[in-house]
This record gives sequence, structure tokens and C-alpha cells, in this order.
Amino acid sequence: MLAQALLVVCALVSAGTASPLVARQSGVTVLSDAQVDVYTPYTYYASAAYCPGNQTINWSCGANCQANPKFVPIASGGDGDGVQFWYVGYDPSLKSIIVGHQGTDTSKLLPVLTDANFFLTDLEDGLFPGLDSDVQVHNGFGESQADSARDVLAAVKKGLSAYSTKAVTVVGHSLGGAIALISGVFLDIQIPAATVKVVTYGQPRVGNSAFADWVDAHLDSVVHITNKKDLVPILPGRFLGFAHASGETHIREDDSKWVSCPGQDSTADGCTIKDVPNILVGDANDHGGPYDGIRIGCKAT
Repeated sequence: MLAQALLVVCALVSAGTASPLVARQSGVTVLSDAQVDVYTPYTYYASAAYCPGNQTINWSCGANCQANPKFVPIASGGDGDGVQFWYVGYDPSLKSIIVGHQGTDTSKLLPVLTDANFFLTDLEDGLFPGLDSDVQVHNGFGESQADSARDVLAAVKKGLSAYSTKAVTVVGHSLGGAIALISGVFLDIQIPAATVKVVTYGQPRVGNSAFADWVDAHLDSVVHITNKKDLVPILPGRFLGFAHASGETHIREDDSKWVSCPGQDSTADGCTIKDVPNILVGDANDHGGPYDGIRIGCKAT
């Protein structure tokens, strides 16, 4: 028990501490207002994933659905408890199949990320055939993605055929962001002809460095947006073997500017690791946003 407690304390204090092998990085780029606006539809899609399936299947989820009024739902599922809510549909403006995965609130996610009982594990062979054996993910995240994987795949294939597109965009916030990234890998492997894009918000680290390298090498586009002092993106700690793939876009605390951060787990000024060096200086209130004025969550009106 003492050893377990010490591990949790280390996770809390050292979650953002840089590995001695990671060099200081530069090359942060400030996004223009127009570049930030590009993400608005995806922010609402990630927010809509918190709504139950009987709303997303009819696209009647209030403000989140109204923000993307042309969306055509194909399928939805999950119960919001044992299986996270998810939905699949088509956005004619973006000309892409959209896959949304539900997240969870910070109070429920933090114990999962700091509990010494989690571990890195292989992804299921039946879902990820041919994936390198050294690619591993957080066991809880992998299990959550597997719960809906086959149903999501069937709906995506149906959409790709019905709308004659090859584009798939997977979105999610928090736990939903972790599921979305694994789902992007899954869909890329299962549908080689598809071009898979992933956009996540407040996403924790999902897998090991081999997983991050695979994502960088194979997915068409990955952006994980981090907000100010949100502490979730610095967990689980890198000293536990976890790594973020490239693609961080960070919202700075001082002036709310969005910046594109270079490489994996960027240590550049203005990016998450510098803004939140450990969990003790993080702010859980930043986890839900705002992301360009949008707070994440199901909005009934």
C-alpha cells in the first residue's frame, strides 16, 4: 500500500516533468482568428457527444446540434455508463463522416489517471490486426474504445458508401478524446482507403511512445487542443511510459491566444507542459473550456 501511495504522489507532482531525453523545443506558431474558427464545428461535435443517443440519432441535442444544422445522423449508441455515448453521421459542409465519443467529468477521470492500478496494454488483435506488438495504450481507454468499436465501424462504412466520401473525422473531449484517438487508429487500420482526421479537447495521454509514433506516421491529421491550466493533458505522467502524439494546439492563459506546439509533448514556452508543470498548479475548471467561447457538455437548449 505504501508503494502504491508513493506512486500516486509521484503522478500528482511529476506528471508534467520532462524526460531527460526530451530536448527543449521551439517553433511555437500563433494561430490567426480564421485558423481558430476552423475548429468551431468540431468543438460543437465533441460537445454533442455528451448527449444521449435518442437525441443525437435525431440531431435534437439543443445548441450543439443547432450549431451544425446540416449534419445527417447515421447511428448512435452507448448508455453513458458502461459504454460511453457515441454517434456517427455525415457533415455535407465538411464533406466528412463525423464520429463523436463521449467524455466524462474531471472528478471521475482524475482517479482513473492517478490510480496506480492502471497499466499499458496491447490493443485487441481482432480489432487492430497487424499493429506492432510494441504499441500499447492505457488499459481503461482501450477497453472503452473496444466497447463500441464494431458498431462504430459498421456505421462509418455505411456512411462512406452512402455519401461517396473517404474522409472520416473523429472527435471527443476528455475520456472521449482518448477514445477518439484510439478510434482513429482503429478506423485507419480497418478502412485503409479512408483519410482519418482526429480532433480532441482536454485529452489525456493515451499510450506509450510507440503508440504516439504510430499515430504520427499513419493518421492524416491529429490535433489535440489543450486549454490554459487544464491538468488532464499532463496525465498519466511520462515517467510511467506515456506520451502524447504530435499535434498539440494550446490555448494560452495570459491572452487566450491559440498556439500550435511542435512535436510530441512539446516543452516549448506557451504549451501545456510549461503552463502546467505539475498537477498541483493545474485548474480543473479549465478542463471543460471555454474553447473559443464554447464550454463542452450536452446543452438541452
